[in-house]
Amino acid sequence: MLHKTRGIVFKTTDYSESSVVVQIFTEKFGLQSYIINGAKKPKAKISRNMLQPLHLVDMVVYHKANGNVQRISELKNAPVLQSIPYDVIKSCLAMFLNEVLYKAIKQQSPDENLFDFVFNAVELLDHKTTGLVNFHLLFLIQLTRYLGFYPHGKPADYFDMKDGVFSNYKPDTLNYLSPPHTKNFYTLLQSSFGNIDNIKLSNEERRYLINKLLEYYAMHIEGFGNIRSHEVLEEVLG
Repeated sequence: MLHKTRGIVFKTTDYSESSVVVQIFTEKFGLQSYIINGAKKPKAKISRNMLQPLHLVDMVVYHKANGNVQRISELKNAPVLQSIPYDVIKSCLAMFLNEVLYKAIKQQSPDENLFDFVFNAVELLDHKTTGLVNFHLLFLIQLTRYLGFYPHGKPADYFDMKDGVFSNYKPDTLNYLSPPHTKNFYTLLQSSFGNIDNIKLSNEERRYLINKLLEYYAMHIEGFGNIRSHEVLEEVLG
């Protein structure tokens, strides 16, 4: 049976001399793997260039419940990204966000709220011209709302990363934020993509917070592991 669905490309892997397997986070079925025959051929109907990380797609797919690998009948980039593939900063941001998403999202079931958040954030990144240096920080914080470990509590001196709460008392753990980082972290929590230009962080503070956020993810997502692309990103951002 054929189904129409939007999707977000996560990862493409060579399968044979001319074919690939692509993992796509779909609106209708969650994360799915699709085999695309002939994707590496010069005149492919669905080419590998259409399957770059975080490319947004409209698809018509064959779907079998509990199938390990599905098949695609039709695929097109929609909307076509205008700046992410060609802008160094945006492409590095996309590489980093894609690595996080690939390690964080595992479910093979629909989550329309999570899908809409990621889809809209990629579109916003493609159009945005300012505030890019803090885009990844805000994205990671907002993504936790959909993954189930969004920070809670009122402003306080400490943030307990294990329990995900702010506290006036130093936690009995090594995993916490303390002043002045706690204040900057809470500022990010109160921010949105609409006012991202107002966030003022030094390069040093940005690096510190992104490392702590990745630690936070690793604590709350089994098998999350290490993220490597943020080091390249921070070099690009300065």
